[in-house]
Amino acid sequence: MKIAIATKNNGKLKEFEELAKGTPYEFIKIPEIIKDLPPETGNTFYENALIKAEFISKKLGIPAIGDDSGLEVDALNGSPGIFSARYSKTGLDNDNCLKLMENLDGLQEDKRSARFRCCLVGYFEGKIIQSNGTLEGSIAREFKGTNGFGYDPIFITENGKHLAELEKDEKNSISHRSEAFKTLLNKISELFNKSFVE
Repeated sequence: MKIAIATKNNGKLKEFEELAKGTPYEFIKIPEIIKDLPPETGNTFYENALIKAEFISKKLGIPAIGDDSGLEVDALNGSPGIFSARYSKTGLDNDNCLKLMENLDGLQEDKRSARFRCCLVGYFEGKIIQSNGTLEGSIAREFKGTNGFGYDPIFITENGKHLAELEKDEKNSISHRSEAFKTLLNKISELFNKSFVE
């Protein structure tokens, strides 16, 4: 059973491929012919994930999963939040991280708490399912690690390591996306009509 992943983010696609191993579902990339996803005009992770899932599902005629996730920093009142991927002027991972560290400059460790939040939404023919996941931690003062993407090099997990220092299996055992994905798997059959069941 095929399910499209409504993202152009290669880092997210790789994580989904790893998380989907051993499931009865084939998670597929968006075809190259679809150049762009619709603008993220929602005010929440859920709204943005639904926009992407519904768009891709209707385009391809199969169930789709939309992912919207981001980093919430307590000292910044939850920012960058839904704007995590476009926090800096360039929207590049490195520039986003640098801007965040600059905005937290001078804050002590106990004031640098943060969390990754992920919302997954599945959509097919008007049916909607959703799940959420979080990963608590804090923002570092320096980059560490070469794994992962986004803010992983400056996010310190509760075990003291930067997320980008973890191997993929270790990251997938604790990540916000993994938590949301496991919950979604228990609901995903709700999206399929009987004709889709093999």
